[in-house]
Amino acid sequence: MAKAINAGLRQALLDDPKVVLLGEDIGLLGGVFRVTSDLLAEFGARRVIDTPLAESAIIGTAVGLAYRGYRPVCEIQFDGFIFPGFDQIVSQVAKLHYRTQGRVSMPITIRVPFGGGIGAAEHHSESPEAYFTHTSGLRVIAVSDPQDAYGLIRQAIASDDPVLYFEPKRRYHVKGEVSPELGAPMERARVVAVGTDVTLLCYGALVATAKDAALAAADEGASVEVIDLRSLSPVDYETIEASVRKTGRLVITHEASRSGGLGGEIAAVVTERCFEYLEAAPVRVTGFDIPYPPAKLESHHLPDLDRILDGVDRALGRRR
Repeated sequence: MAKAINAGLRQALLDDPKVVLLGEDIGLLGGVFRVTSDLLAEFGARRVIDTPLAESAIIGTAVGLAYRGYRPVCEIQFDGFIFPGFDQIVSQVAKLHYRTQGRVSMPITIRVPFGGGIGAAEHHSESPEAYFTHTSGLRVIAVSDPQDAYGLIRQAIASDDPVLYFEPKRRYHVKGEVSPELGAPMERARVVAVGTDVTLLCYGALVATAKDAALAAADEGASVEVIDLRSLSPVDYETIEASVRKTGRLVITHEASRSGGLGGEIAAVVTERCFEYLEAAPVRVTGFDIPYPPAKLESHHLPDLDRILDGVDRALGRRR
């Protein structure tokens, strides 16, 4: 996946001289996860820019570049480091297009390695996506495999809207074939496993776990349809509703905390729109409402195969 994102960034830099990359250690080092490896040597320090350790300055500089017609791509080194730039993102990036009555666009892509599973220290394993899905004016997407990582980074950079691009860091080393095709539009969800009994929604690192859960559930006689949301804002409710009307049951899983999480919003909307089709209340399988735990405990915090299967059983009225 890391190399797929690198390939997408490289192609965007080749296609448009107005694309520039900004971030901490993205040049000489190639990023802490080596996602931007070799790009400095190919495109030079005026387009692959090593910045100070100041996220607010990175985003603020990107705003100025966007005003001048550039398409900046910012890397936030770790998910928990995004908060110093939060004011710039929600107060400036998300609002300037509307504030100027459409005269100014903010074609800024903000790359955010997110989620747990790598045994990292505090501030290095957050899931802050719900803060940004709550903010009108931002697109928020999360990738799950190398092909989507390649296609969606190119779509994000080409978009005239600001895009939060969330990369599940524990999937950086997952391998897969990547074609130059961009795939489905980034606002569309993707059905990754077809089923008839339960709809299972997921995104990011949990897509692979959800697919494993669908296989395990099949061994127990349950047919699970797995949907990769891809776009967290806007949400592709058309695809979700079509699935729920077929299955009558919904399970939503994400690593972020349960309270105020994206799963609660989706459950509310599906209940409003598909109430007469639901055979059971929507089920959420999430991280717990605690600060992210120490590395030795994160396996208990993250939704895993057993917890997701338990959610499927609850939706089916079974008790494990």
